[in-house]
Amino acid sequence: MNPIQKSMKQLFVPIYLEMLCSTLTGMIDTVMVSSVGDQTVGAVGTANTYISMFIIMFSVISTGMAAVMTVYIGAGKLGTAHQAMKLGLYFNLATGSALSLILGFFSGNILQLIGIADSLLEPARTYLSIVGGFCILNALIPVYSGYLRAFGHSRPPFLTATAGNIVNLILNAVLLFGFGLGVAGVACATVISKLVTLAGNIFASHRYIQIGDPDRESNRRILLQIVRIGLPSALEAALYNTAMTLIISLLNRMDSAGIHVTARSYAAQITNFSYCAGAAFAQANAIIIGWNLGAKRLDECDKSTKQTALFGIIIAVALATLFAAASGLIMGMFTDDSYMKKLVGNLLLMDIILEVGRVTNLVFGSALKTSGDAVFTTIIAVIFMYLCAVGGTYLFGVRWNWLVIGAYAGMTLDECARAACMLIRWNSGKWRSKLTIV
Repeated sequence: MNPIQKSMKQLFVPIYLEMLCSTLTGMIDTVMVSSVGDQTVGAVGTANTYISMFIIMFSVISTGMAAVMTVYIGAGKLGTAHQAMKLGLYFNLATGSALSLILGFFSGNILQLIGIADSLLEPARTYLSIVGGFCILNALIPVYSGYLRAFGHSRPPFLTATAGNIVNLILNAVLLFGFGLGVAGVACATVISKLVTLAGNIFASHRYIQIGDPDRESNRRILLQIVRIGLPSALEAALYNTAMTLIISLLNRMDSAGIHVTARSYAAQITNFSYCAGAAFAQANAIIIGWNLGAKRLDECDKSTKQTALFGIIIAVALATLFAAASGLIMGMFTDDSYMKKLVGNLLLMDIILEVGRVTNLVFGSALKTSGDAVFTTIIAVIFMYLCAVGGTYLFGVRWNWLVIGAYAGMTLDECARAACMLIRWNSGKWRSKLTIV
């Protein structure tokens, strides 16, 4: 089947299932690590936040690469799309190697510099040094999975993610319970599962995508196109992770035992299932937007994006409502602490509202980035992430003493404010004149 004939359903379902598999990796880690103690859960969650922050430069290329590839595919220039993938691979290989060395050898220094509760420091350092030391895998996986999805092959990345998740589950059980390796065992299982995922994506890329005599552009021109879209998007993601770091730092200061940062870690693991729905819709729509932009079908871009946002909100809110209603049962898998169960339950109730803003922001924001309007989304992100998310955490959480509830209130306000801006910008139609790739 021609890639540009793929439907939203054909793209969304495998992408969503792939994201669920990735989320399950974190969920499995949390469930198994919770047998060691709630503080260890907080440590792993904190370490994962910092890993995301330090590998954000990978998205400079992978985000821009995906957008550029889909537009060239829509225009019928498959060889140029392949060329964009090669450039992305070389760049992420270099940056991934450098960051792996930094996180592998200086994890303790990084955690102490940023700030972390004393009770969480050692397990977080262990996890960060192992998983962060192999963050090159996080650099290469999105290159190959994005390459496959851009050509309409969204099923192989899902299958490889499933295989990686199964490996992670088995190794967690063996290393954590069989050998008693604790956090180190969970970290090693995570790394090996990512190796399996990467190997599968590389194999699928060579099997499903064959480019004949390539039509080529200059490498400089392609790289500039990638950076033009990817750099603002990566800056937005970097600022988001920095904002989350500041929020976690404030949460760590709320109590020395790390109760509130641990509650946030539990809630984040559960709400990831709602988030995955919105993010999968956004990714699938971005692929379709790229194809339609390359083929100059602008009205189809508008129709697809608005329909996708509506479906995404309905599904994400339904999932968030289900998780909030079943919070007691879900948290029973993690802890017996009644206070922790109640605290996380309140956060899941707030997440219902947060998901409305987040899905709207994801779908319209991704569509704007693909169309070349990435600078606008970054500017809006800078304003509201720090004004609402970070500022709200300080005002509501620290000054008003709402603690982690205050942090969630600030993050909800941030997502909803940005969503309104993305919707207004898309409806203005300015994105129609932003594309300069083809």
